[in-house]
Amino acid sequence: MSMQQILDELRSYDGILELAPTEGSQFPELAWGDHFFYYAPDGKVPTNRQPFATIVTKDYPDDQQSRLDPEGRWRLNIHVGARRRTDLTGGAATDPATEDVIIDHPGYGAMGWVAVVNPGAASLALMPALLRAAYEDDRRRVERR
Repeated sequence: MSMQQILDELRSYDGILELAPTEGSQFPELAWGDHFFYYAPDGKVPTNRQPFATIVTKDYPDDQQSRLDPEGRWRLNIHVGARRRTDLTGGAATDPATEDVIIDHPGYGAMGWVAVVNPGAASLALMPALLRAAYEDDRRRVERR
């Protein structure tokens, strides 16, 4: 699944807010080129919660295990909840740089996040359902408030 397919999927959801920092924006250079997705029908970036999905395109100082710096490597991160995370990964230790395998997020796995470096044929079937479920969970949290 290409990054563009994932972006198109996420952008099709009602009330979605995509934060995509670029050069010259108010956001630090480190975040340029990455994408952060929230359910935010008011169009304002939430200050009290994390996004439900992100796409990162490079290594961060505290997150280098996926080895994203080489051209063409990127990682999709999805908040699926602790129970679903265990169902998807079995809690097994997997090299965070492995492509097209759903793994515990290298930094946030214990908080219910999974990750996939360069999603492809092996993970393709699950991505739309996981993204939709994460979006619906975020929407329910917002609407409860």
